[in-house]
Amino acid sequence: MKYTKSEVMQFVDEEDVKFIRLAFCDVFGKQKNISIMPGELPKAFSTGISIDASAVRGFDAEGSCDLLLHPDPDTLAILPWRPEHGRVVRMYCTITHTDGTEFKCDTRTVLIKAVEEAKKQGVSFEFGVDSEFCLFLNDENGNPTQVPYDKAGYMDIAPDDKGENVRREICLSLEQMGITPESSHHEEGPGQNKISFRHSDPLSAADNAQTFMTVAKTIAGRNGLFASFAPKPLDEYPGNGMHIHFSVSTDDDRDVLNNVIAGILARICDITLFMNPVKDSYKRLGHFKAPSVVTWSNNDRTALIRIPSRPDAQRHAELRSPDREANPYLVLALLIRAGLEGINAHSEPSPKAHIEPGKVSVEGGCDILPTSLEKALEKAKNSVFVRDVLPEEIRRAYNS
Repeated sequence: MKYTKSEVMQFVDEEDVKFIRLAFCDVFGKQKNISIMPGELPKAFSTGISIDASAVRGFDAEGSCDLLLHPDPDTLAILPWRPEHGRVVRMYCTITHTDGTEFKCDTRTVLIKAVEEAKKQGVSFEFGVDSEFCLFLNDENGNPTQVPYDKAGYMDIAPDDKGENVRREICLSLEQMGITPESSHHEEGPGQNKISFRHSDPLSAADNAQTFMTVAKTIAGRNGLFASFAPKPLDEYPGNGMHIHFSVSTDDDRDVLNNVIAGILARICDITLFMNPVKDSYKRLGHFKAPSVVTWSNNDRTALIRIPSRPDAQRHAELRSPDREANPYLVLALLIRAGLEGINAHSEPSPKAHIEPGKVSVEGGCDILPTSLEKALEKAKNSVFVRDVLPEEIRRAYNS
């Protein structure tokens, strides 16, 4: 549901809201928040709420100390696991300097600007962000272990699948927050789960990805478990990916999906640092269907990008390399920018990079994704594309 500022203040007054969480994330996608009381809400909307930038990882890249959070009323949601009396709500924020100028390390604003650029060109993107995660047992002190909650496999059912009630609670909580999951099931690895979401506009998709992680960790904790989104929590089993489904439309009704795919394939090595930002990301790539070669397919799940066969839905594609250590705002912004480049150049995916369904190997001529964090960093440093589309302050944070 979309709200105006006045409707938010009316909601807070009428629904016994006592705490308002103003949420944002650091440059690397780690969610943060500050809670304010209802009396501070008019100030939050008019001038913003001050935070100490020097204490937030990556924010010191601009040399700032004080910053202002500006809540987006469209993102108002009740936290259903908090008490009904003295309710807690959450809004996502954009961030500025105290003089009102743009804060370059605000990745939500980076995505907003990418969406605006696409709109200027008559192009609209939609994304569905699917995140895999593993449920682990906690020890007697409440600390996470490496012991999976179950040993079930792909789409198994109870009693082998012990996670179905946790997934159910996650999905119902998300529904109460205005987010509609599309499906949920047990994944291939022990304790591994997946929840898929409907396509939405880019900003909502990134906000929802952040919300999903918070809800999953919270619900798991309430059940005495730990939800891990790490790309490779168990070396001998499949890792956790963040699969990005995307579709695109234009004001003149052109079919430009192939152009977008070609643009992403052309730039994926340059932007892998931001899709796979930690060392363990590279333990996942190239194993258990996680791609390592720059390929595309009409339906093969080993490809970097696949075009699923779904006659009931708009034609769309799926990028399978990112993991959930990535900042979803940056990921979607970079995909939009690469897609626009492909549209403007009228690019087409290379036939050499195409995988026939069921064929797990490709002939020569395909690029290989960076095989380590160091190689991904080097690619990003030398990329003219990355320099053109990301602020220097963000690039500097990832280079440090």
